[in-house]
Amino acid sequence: MGIFDRIREGLRKTRDAIFGRIDQMLKSFTKIDEELFEELEELLVMGDVGIETSEKICDELRKRVKQRGITDPSMIYGLLAEVITEMLQGGQALQMNTKPSVILVIGVNGVGKTTTIGKMAARFVKEGKRVTLAAADTFRAAAIDQLQIWADRAGADIIKQNEGSDPAAVVFDAISSAKARGSDVIIADTAGRLHNKRHLMAELEKINRIINRELPDADKEVLLVLDATTGQNAVNQTKEFKTAAGITGIVLTKLDGTAKGGVVLAIREELNVPVKFIGVGEQIDDLQPFVPEDFARALFGADELEEEVPTIEQMSEQPEETDTPAEPEKKEPSEMEAIWAQIDAEAAADAAAQAEQATAPEPTAEEIAQRKEAERQEKEKRAEERKSRAKSKYNWSATPTAASADNNDDDDWFQKWKNGDE
Repeated sequence: MGIFDRIREGLRKTRDAIFGRIDQMLKSFTKIDEELFEELEELLVMGDVGIETSEKICDELRKRVKQRGITDPSMIYGLLAEVITEMLQGGQALQMNTKPSVILVIGVNGVGKTTTIGKMAARFVKEGKRVTLAAADTFRAAAIDQLQIWADRAGADIIKQNEGSDPAAVVFDAISSAKARGSDVIIADTAGRLHNKRHLMAELEKINRIINRELPDADKEVLLVLDATTGQNAVNQTKEFKTAAGITGIVLTKLDGTAKGGVVLAIREELNVPVKFIGVGEQIDDLQPFVPEDFARALFGADELEEEVPTIEQMSEQPEETDTPAEPEKKEPSEMEAIWAQIDAEAAADAAAQAEQATAPEPTAEEIAQRKEAERQEKEKRAEERKSRAKSKYNWSATPTAASADNNDDDDWFQKWKNGDE
């Protein structure tokens, strides 16, 4: 099975549960109108794309439909793939131009950090690089033994100490060994930690100080490993770790076991953190570099995207002039034109309201807090309404995925995680 086929198969649940429904919805429409965009937004929200990202996608689709004069609803599917591909672009390549380069892998327990490190090591060794693994997770039972097995399978060197040793000391030894052996990459495993566990975050800061002192000019990546089956909770984890640990990228695992692959969009767009790798299976070569074009083709189905969406330039091409110009046909504005006129009028009204607000007196801190709370409540209300309508219309609960069945307590899990409960 080729690389693209692996990604396509790994994203099958997300494709069938979310984007397959979008395709069915678009085929049920005979014209492009505001109702179509509202239903599309509801389905995106249900797919864990997030409210803000879903709204931005639909706003961009409205703009492109208007610019290109598209009237066929079936062409929205290809246009959606185009918008999502562009949103995911940028920052996905690892910065590994120095010898050695350092990759520090962090995350909560159970997301697949050690397995991800083993698969990354195997990929780098296959590319001809010498890899040194630092077994700095000295807290979890059998973590060192697990990493040793992966090092043997991948053909990588490993530096380890006894369980309970200082993780920063392990990283120091790994750096010294990598310098002596001429390693190209150092990958450090770390203990599972929550952002609000101060002693664990202090331990991570100590590891960073060691790396910066011993390899001040080395390229360094701090990768957060996330479990895709947790959906929007993965977005919350990213937000907290971005503040606490300065992450440079995401590794999203277990995409093959969930229908919540839309969370990739929310992480990239709302938090501006690039996805570096995605895990689409259990085999050693099922950890794949994140390529936005391949991801979009696999997510939407390559066969569905064969029909090219016309560009602005193609839509603006004029037919050749004839000797006898045709008399312009007089007709009433179409329903689509009326809709766009209404949208333009609403946009003008919003702009006028913003201009008026800009000249208003500075609000007090209490007024700002009240306004933010009102906006938050309104967003939650809209999200619940969208989910309710989508569940009712598309019988969402009738075909639950295994992942969703296993994660019915997502909200409880996140509250415990947020509060730092064990």
